[in-house]
Amino acid sequence: MLGQVLVTGGSSGLGAAVVHAVHEAGGQPLVLDKAAPSAAEVADFEAVDLSDTRAAERAVAAIAGRNGGLRAVVTAAGIDACGALDVVPAEDWERVVMVNLFGTAAVIRAALPMLDGGRVVTISSTLGLRAVGDATAYCASKFGVVGFTRALAAETAGRIGVTLVIPGGMRTHFFDDRPEQYRPADDSRLNPPERVADAIVFALAQPAGCEVRELVVAHAEEGSWP
Repeated sequence: MLGQVLVTGGSSGLGAAVVHAVHEAGGQPLVLDKAAPSAAEVADFEAVDLSDTRAAERAVAAIAGRNGGLRAVVTAAGIDACGALDVVPAEDWERVVMVNLFGTAAVIRAALPMLDGGRVVTISSTLGLRAVGDATAYCASKFGVVGFTRALAAETAGRIGVTLVIPGGMRTHFFDDRPEQYRPADDSRLNPPERVADAIVFALAQPAGCEVRELVVAHAEEGSWP
């Protein structure tokens, strides 16, 4: 049994797909997000802006306290601000790093005391391994998630299972509010988020002593990998 699985960004996109997959696998999905989820399978929800790291820590404590603790955390929340470094407003640039990297670390830090024998899955991106222009904030945050997760796996080895998931582009609303030049030219070369969610549940469901350390999940013809 997966038990209580805390999913950040669980109200939409990949996070919502993870919520559904966890529910289907018999787990109890708990959601942290700015907006309330519509999915009936969500066991509980706590509203929080993950760019406020102290608020993120309090939200973890609150939702875990109401639900008897946690068995796993999946950090699926993520945002972007496309454009050249000297064009993107500083507050927008910094917010990307705060949500994607600092928010990830804050949620996991708050959950760690409850996770002995449990699991953590972090979400980076193929742009956490391969840099492109006009994406300095996103690349910085996702490269940071890669390093953070590898260090966390070393730090908690034998106590907590840690998996780094590196998705390629997915068919979600992530690209909707971007200028045309920053949208995928062909969304047929993007995975549905459900496929990545299934890979995440596979990692969560490994038996004690077996770890899926890193997974790259991308459409076979997507250009961001390798």
